[in-house]
Amino acid sequence: MREVTAAERPPEPDWPTTTVEELVVYREAENRFRASSTARAITGDPDPGAAIRWQEVALPGRELPVRVYRPLPGRDGTGADRADLPLVLHVHGGGFVGTAVQSDWVNSHLAAQLPAVVVSVEHRLVDPQNPLSAAVDDGWDVLQHVVQHAAQWGIDPARTAVFGESCGALISALAAIRAREAGLHLRAQVLVNPAVDVTETMYDHASITQYAYSPTRALPQLQFFQRLAVPAGTDPRTLSPLYADNLNGLAPALVVVPTEDAVADHGRRYAERLHAAGTPTRLTEYPGAKHAFLSMPGVEQQAKAARAEILQFLHASLTVNAEGTQPSQR
Repeated sequence: MREVTAAERPPEPDWPTTTVEELVVYREAENRFRASSTARAITGDPDPGAAIRWQEVALPGRELPVRVYRPLPGRDGTGADRADLPLVLHVHGGGFVGTAVQSDWVNSHLAAQLPAVVVSVEHRLVDPQNPLSAAVDDGWDVLQHVVQHAAQWGIDPARTAVFGESCGALISALAAIRAREAGLHLRAQVLVNPAVDVTETMYDHASITQYAYSPTRALPQLQFFQRLAVPAGTDPRTLSPLYADNLNGLAPALVVVPTEDAVADHGRRYAERLHAAGTPTRLTEYPGAKHAFLSMPGVEQQAKAARAEILQFLHASLTVNAEGTQPSQR
């Protein structure tokens, strides 16, 4: 396949007037760019200590691609062939545009350095045929599938975490809630720049007002997303972790909030609700960082610090000590 140049990256559409046909053309071109070697200057180079490949997962009524990151054999000869690695289920950002490839930098480093198997869900992107509920189901169904086939994936199902960015953080947060209801024990959830409210109140936050059009045109993009994500007849509260009835008993959470982000208050409010419900929660803000900063280490200086914090949090959450128990986090 011919390499995509930076000059061929499509311009951002005029969201209020964008048609479905224009959306499809734009996101296909944008995702080709995000998956190109040219984009590595922005999205970062993968850790050479991780193997990366695509794999198809057979789910009820469909097959879904996932991008799998595994540690390569280390100096002790162990790594890729281990059958007891922790699982980190990752969901990339971008509700109607995005690809797991854009997260190769962070996911490959987690796989190599935890070490762990990281499975990133190439979820259905939101459009008139695929509302947000389809992407939410993709995240949950892949999580269940991998845990239920732990031996096939070479993971220890008792050491599982979910990790998502932006819309992917919404999907991951809902997966954590479903996991509690299904009796699936998660060790941790990591929610980066989470957009956790798709109700009519999603715009009623000071951060939305402050960053509606700077540093990006966030407000029209969010309005376009909501229009596709929650079709008529859908209760948006069922897709909004911020309005979940019960947030008690969930996996310990790390909520990462870049401050120059329209949905920064989504993350802050969700962390407050988790804490108030009794779920162990750490909220970390990165001053000056922008919405998708973790996927743009080439231009966002704080991405490395956030990655280091996520690595530390997951290592503490997923490590088993000599007595076979999880060490406490402080």
